[in-house]
Amino acid sequence: MKSNVKILNAVKYVCGTVLSIGIITFLLGFFESGFSVLTPIGIGTVVGAVFIFLMGVFFVATEEMLDKTYEGIKGIKGIKVIPIKTKNGVL
Repeated sequence: MKSNVKILNAVKYVCGTVLSIGIITFLLGFFESGFSVLTPIGIGTVVGAVFIFLMGVFFVATEEMLDKTYEGIKGIKGIKVIPIKTKNGVL
């Protein structure tokens, strides 16, 4: 679980930084500057930060589920699944 917290903290700080840069770039392009090219760059940066955050959370959730499944296979946690014996391969 400690590795999951480390990954979540890393994702949180990276995405927070990229999101802040994206918002500042968007606001500069939209309000202050005459450069209209900064607006789509800011939007893209914000969307990228959100995408990175969602992927990081997905990886942590996947790793957590795999750990729980592995513990279930070892018999520590979870429900043991026993396959049904069939006749001639038909249920």
